[in-house]
Amino acid sequence: MAAEGGGKETNEIKTQFTTREGVYKLLTHSEYSRPNRVPFNSQGSNPVRVSFVNVNDQSGNGDRICFNVGRELYFYIYKGVRKAADLSKPVDKRIYKGTQPTCHDFNPLTATAESVSLLVGFSAGQVQLIDPIKKETSKLFNEERLIDKSRVTCVRWVPGSESLFLVAHSSGAMYLYNVENTCGTAAPHYQLLKQGDNYAVHTCKSKSGRNPLLRWTVGDGALNEFAFSPDGKFLACASQDGYLRVFGFDAAELHGTMKSYFGGLLCVCWSPDGRYIVAGGEDDLVTVWSFSDCRVIARGHGHKSWVSVVAFDHCTTSVEDGIGSDPPAEFSGSDEDFYEHIHFSAGRDRANSAHSRLSKRNSTDSRPVSVTYRFGSVGQDTQLCLWDLTEDILFPHLPLSRTRTHTNVMNASSPLGSAANTIFTSGTNGKDSASNSSTGGNTPNSLPGTLPRSNSLPQSSNPAGGGGSTPNSHTGSSSSSSSTAAVPAKGGGSIIDSALIAAGVGKFATISLHEARKERPEKEHKRMHSAGHIGSKSGDKLSQLGTLRPPGTIGDTAKTLGTTLCPRMEEVPLLEPLVCKKIAHERLTVLIFLEDCLVTACQEGFVCTWARPGKVGLLSSQTNPASSPSGTVV
Repeated sequence: MAAEGGGKETNEIKTQFTTREGVYKLLTHSEYSRPNRVPFNSQGSNPVRVSFVNVNDQSGNGDRICFNVGRELYFYIYKGVRKAADLSKPVDKRIYKGTQPTCHDFNPLTATAESVSLLVGFSAGQVQLIDPIKKETSKLFNEERLIDKSRVTCVRWVPGSESLFLVAHSSGAMYLYNVENTCGTAAPHYQLLKQGDNYAVHTCKSKSGRNPLLRWTVGDGALNEFAFSPDGKFLACASQDGYLRVFGFDAAELHGTMKSYFGGLLCVCWSPDGRYIVAGGEDDLVTVWSFSDCRVIARGHGHKSWVSVVAFDHCTTSVEDGIGSDPPAEFSGSDEDFYEHIHFSAGRDRANSAHSRLSKRNSTDSRPVSVTYRFGSVGQDTQLCLWDLTEDILFPHLPLSRTRTHTNVMNASSPLGSAANTIFTSGTNGKDSASNSSTGGNTPNSLPGTLPRSNSLPQSSNPAGGGGSTPNSHTGSSSSSSSTAAVPAKGGGSIIDSALIAAGVGKFATISLHEARKERPEKEHKRMHSAGHIGSKSGDKLSQLGTLRPPGTIGDTAKTLGTTLCPRMEEVPLLEPLVCKKIAHERLTVLIFLEDCLVTACQEGFVCTWARPGKVGLLSSQTNPASSPSGTVV
């Protein structure tokens, strides 16, 4: 199976691919799956998800992996590129009745070789706290489904906290929990705390501390995924109504929004420095959004169906500047100002743990910086795409430092102008968010001269939505003794602080970035919405597509098309993928970048390890036992 160039079959599954760094190779003996290695019949099931944690094991083998397949949940020692996977020896295996795991997340702050805290969300709405090393079940939240009866789409520990976690549901609501609080025996009553443009935050009315502490209602339809910024201060939400909404988490204030080209947004991630957000979804595109300018700066077209997961590669992203020795300093301003001020200290931490900071410094040299952000995406078309976001896209008003390949900028002589745009500022830390600057005569919600494009979206069809699962029948013990050790944030006076103080919880903040994904569980790689050739008259086609969208959205596509919320295709640069390879038989649901490899997973239940260039020789064993272990039925 050759990786590159004219294969005999366009549908051939690739086992390697080449980038400028070298060759990435699939390690077949490092594949994790169910012990019998039989492909899982994925029809009607929830997406396979993968979570990692490092327990700082003295032996140097501290990585642990958790993944769900159907009703089963597995926990293994992850050997990566070092040794072959031994599927006969899971640390923990659980089989659930009446419900299915949908997502999970480790708390990196409390993880040790003897104990880890793992949150698991379920299709019936419950959230379970377990310790797969001790094989214990600590607590079950929303056990009677009195808080929310819909499927859990995303669960995350709040960065910097040992006890607070956030849960999103397909109802469009998010709930903030404390592991030390109970959920009560009656449905909670709420009091409005904060309200804004198509979102509201409520606090739970209770004389004693009980869960949930807060309820967020965001947009219309399911809230498919959320992600905390690297510093933990902001929250990006991808919703089925097609909107990306970015909030200041402590103050619960809307910082900015973006609208998909059409259809729902399914996934979202932050760049390592928190300056850019990438979202993907049912328009088959990846969309790059500037946090400081609150506008779309590029789109990427390479997938032929829905984009399931987007993720930045922390190890390949780089910023090189000229000679300068100024100390690191806080930076605020537009992306173009940032062009002359940043320096990336190459971190090598994994994508879902407490990752390295980016150091920023002023350069006294007149030479421009060279910027490359690497991110990846996988989709229901079974393809892996890698993208390079370079300075010619990020800073179109400034001279290019070098010529880039695989970046399709339609008209370099007609750079993208900066549109005047209203930005919702957050009160976090008492600072205003970066403000936009308008260029020559541009009016609010308008965009400058167009950039011609050469590509068009392919045609395809849409699958039917998946159904819900039956209520969870398992129960958990109440033996949790986790202590609250939240990291205080700077500043004060936020409304969420008031709610937490009322609930007996300290203020929380800072670093962590973890990726989990939500995607519909259908087998067919089709869409109901199709966009044919989209050219200069794309507004007409999108106006027709707007009539096919489900009711209840903020506004149909025709109203937002051509504004800063959703620029036309010809108004922003269109990226072409650096790599676009079919790597699975079934739709892909996982993409995680690690230090020496990247990890993908498909709906058949196979978790694959791809060695980075130069790392493939580390695999020392070529054996792979596959005897079936016994598991715990819950």
